[in-house]
Amino acid sequence: MNNILIVKTSAIGDVTHTLPALNALRRQYPQARITWLVEEAAAALLVGHPALDRLLISRRKYWAGELRRGPRRALAAVREAWGFLHQLRDTRYDLLLDFQGLLKSGVLVALARAKRKVGFGRGMAHAEGSWIFLNERIPAVDMNIHALDRELLLLKAIGIAGPAVEFALPITTTQRQKVESLLTEAGVDRSRPLLAINPQATWPTKLWFPERFAELADRLASKGWAVVFTGSPADRQEIARIIAAMHTPAANLAGATNLLELAALYEMAAVVVSTDTGPMHIAAATGTPVVAIFGSTAPWRTGPWGEQHRVVRVDMACSPCLKKHCPTSRECMAGITVAMVEAAVQEKLRITN
Repeated sequence: MNNILIVKTSAIGDVTHTLPALNALRRQYPQARITWLVEEAAAALLVGHPALDRLLISRRKYWAGELRRGPRRALAAVREAWGFLHQLRDTRYDLLLDFQGLLKSGVLVALARAKRKVGFGRGMAHAEGSWIFLNERIPAVDMNIHALDRELLLLKAIGIAGPAVEFALPITTTQRQKVESLLTEAGVDRSRPLLAINPQATWPTKLWFPERFAELADRLASKGWAVVFTGSPADRQEIARIIAAMHTPAANLAGATNLLELAALYEMAAVVVSTDTGPMHIAAATGTPVVAIFGSTAPWRTGPWGEQHRVVRVDMACSPCLKKHCPTSRECMAGITVAMVEAAVQEKLRITN
């Protein structure tokens, strides 16, 4: 096996879930040249990974946006996209693995040159017919199996079985040093245990309530925690409002790090509290205990992988609905109290009042 292509384009959590499959492939084929096709938003998570030889980065969303911004911008975007397609096709792969299983990945699978194009066949939910682009279709598996385990089952079906789940995030000393500097500049007391809180998410139904995050942070800060909030640049304003509602100091590092620097921050934390979102999976991949707040989604499918984590949710007939918008008033989130999340954090670190 000389050349292998992994197709997992997005999102951040899904790409994180595929890292154990990458490491399993590297163990099975130590001399192979492994390439990963990924979209721009999640690419930073893979830069410098020791099991990877090459990254192919699709800027699909950027190109689509540029097409609407006038002829000159559109022409430049078309040229860049054409160059990307040349890169995609410049190698004849012995094995292509479609871990994405969507129409957008299926089109790229069709364009790529590979002897074996492997993925799950008909029957996987939300697959959008992507299986038609494969020439080796693995029987569908139950979607209630965790996403990470489903990907390892795909490998197992073609004779590749890893002895253990390994993420091996490629965090560098430089990235850890940058995070230490950010914490110092933000006035974080490093003599106190570090609690990282990631309160935002892209789905409204995944959001807990800002005032409850503020109360949770206050309670834990009063018990000796140093509190740091994380998120994307777009989250910074909302996190600032959470901190403004607090009575104790907290640092707002939303948008201050790239993905691997964020991983370095979570690696330093004693516990990470998060909604169901990409950074939650990055935190779990570092091995730091995660307290995950779940409402509309299914933790057995997409929760933090590993026994050291704790999911906080309420059992309701309508949950998980797997919907982005709630037709009522998000009772599944309203039922999660500050005391419940605080108790889960204390349980993880055995903190007593």
